[in-house]
Amino acid sequence: MTQYLLAVHGDEATYATISATDMDRMFKQTDAVNEELKAAGAWVFGGGLQPTSSASVVRTAEGKVVTTDGPYLETKEQLGGFWIIEAADLDAALAWATKASQACEGPVEVRPFQDEPA
Repeated sequence: MTQYLLAVHGDEATYATISATDMDRMFKQTDAVNEELKAAGAWVFGGGLQPTSSASVVRTAEGKVVTTDGPYLETKEQLGGFWIIEAADLDAALAWATKASQACEGPVEVRPFQDEPA
């Protein structure tokens, strides 16, 4: 089994305008996907992230460490949450990402983890 990252991306400004009722619906939909992942044995870990305003960025250059307020990049869409899953192949991971995207009502990126060095 390969481990995959399913990463939820979205615009924090848009999320701030979503009604409490709509947000609650998306949380419930996501909880259902989480339970399905667990029941299938595909769940490794997952979680939502605080807004980018809470982020810190640590950089090391020439032996010096500089810590700044985040986010790392100024972009329209931000990483809002993620799952780490185990799937037999990319097609299976994409099927889970489809369910996750429908639940979160937003885009979900799928990326396999690198193989462990021999």
